Amino acid sequence: MTEGSLGVAVVGFGWMGRVHTQAYARVAHHFADVPGVRLVSVADDVPGRAQAAANRYGFGKSTETWRDLVDDPEVEAVSITVPNFLHREIGAAFAEAGKHIWIEKPVGLSADDARAIVGDVQVTVGFNYRNAPAVERAKDIIASGEIGDVTHARFRFLSDYAAHPDGALSWRFERARGGNGVLGDLGAHGVDLVRYLLGEIDSLVADTAIFIPERPRPARATAGHERGSGEPGPVENEDYFGSLLRMANGARVTLDCSRVAVGEQNSYGFEIHGTKGALYWDFRRMGELGVAGGGDYQDEAVKVRFVLPGDGDFGAFQPGAGIPMGYDDLKVIEAARFLRSIAEGKPYGATLKDAIRSAEALDAMERSAQTGAWVKLQNK
Repeated sequence: MTEGSLGVAVVGFGWMGRVHTQAYARVAHHFADVPGVRLVSVADDVPGRAQAAANRYGFGKSTETWRDLVDDPEVEAVSITVPNFLHREIGAAFAEAGKHIWIEKPVGLSADDARAIVGDVQVTVGFNYRNAPAVERAKDIIASGEIGDVTHARFRFLSDYAAHPDGALSWRFERARGGNGVLGDLGAHGVDLVRYLLGEIDSLVADTAIFIPERPRPARATAGHERGSGEPGPVENEDYFGSLLRMANGARVTLDCSRVAVGEQNSYGFEIHGTKGALYWDFRRMGELGVAGGGDYQDEAVKVRFVLPGDGDFGAFQPGAGIPMGYDDLKVIEAARFLRSIAEGKPYGATLKDAIRSAEALDAMERSAQTGAWVKLQNK
């Protein structure tokens, strides 16, 4: 594949569609060995949005109908950044047409939705937090045995994006279009991070809650998390969940996720404890990894380690420790791995299998919250 030969399209041009588009543009700046792209087309059903995106970012054409792209011979790969309820239909159509797919999590509303995307194509899923160099360094430390056997851990994904009671009743709060609420939104990331670092989940128990039962309807098409001004309507899916996980390796994990946590802005991270040490990471200090260990066990100091060029893909962005990376950089890494997967015919980064595993755990959490019982995962 020669530079600039891969034709890509973007379906859905809200915030995430823009992030994907900018990531494609930046890949060549950071990864010289990854094929370049041509921005063939952009699709969005909001009148004028796709054309505006084409004018601003240089897509060759635009459309309000994603189906126009399925049979377009110029489109070889597609980013799917539409609301969750559209993932299954759109993903399945492009996979069947032989188009490679970069799709945002959670890949539909259930594990069955993710399984419906079938085709001889590469599928990369937007679990971007695993791409943070500090997280990849943590994975290496765990695998090396430096902190011993993992005994227990705490993962959190807490946010305030839905904390205001006047937040618009968008598709995110409807069961039919937004699925299981914060489980599919933040929980999908949380489960993926647990699996990426600690392996498969054996069984779990969960509890969920809706804390803001009504919200005003939006006055127009919304983008992001805007306020509403219309008549109130019911919130149909979860604002919060907490889960206890038993890992296949015997470790115990707690996972807490909330979209209504006042005072918490993108408070994502983990604390992982082993028999000889511990690891600490906070997304808001993305380039730092707290490490405890050294053989003293009791009163062990925690040292802050800045990521280095040898950690993950940090060296593709910065020449030395202590220089921050940002969220969009993680999506550039994701885009590069997607394009490398296509070029080499083998997966790099998070795959459709990871999305299915995450969705299976989230489906199990829903069942557990309804029954109060532990649920065992099949992990087939």
